[in-house]
Amino acid sequence: MITQLPQSEGDTIGIQVSGKVDRAEEQKWISTFDSLIKQYDKINVVVVIDDNVDMTLNAFFDDIKWTFSHLKHMNKLAIVSTSRVIKWLVEADRPFAKIVNIDEQYFTVNELSKAWAWVKN
Repeated sequence: MITQLPQSEGDTIGIQVSGKVDRAEEQKWISTFDSLIKQYDKINVVVVIDDNVDMTLNAFFDDIKWTFSHLKHMNKLAIVSTSRVIKWLVEADRPFAKIVNIDEQYFTVNELSKAWAWVKN
């Protein structure tokens, strides 16, 4: 399930990803992100990833395909999680994100307010 966080406003959206995410759920959020991009061109995103996310293969591929085709519309990306693997993936990806002008940073769940402050500045 993907839910929008209440701190979302303007060109900044936060989502929480938990439980099962299927293709229909992913398509709904792709539409939401497309609307934001249409309105603001560049967006900031906070993604809170719970420990037990179960994403279907189709949803995963839709997400990856959409992300790669919309990189130019991303400004800041804050990934919030407790997972060391996700932290490592964000750290490994950060130099590549910089190449396409995306600021990407990992935050722990305890740093969620810090993540919001970072994406909004």
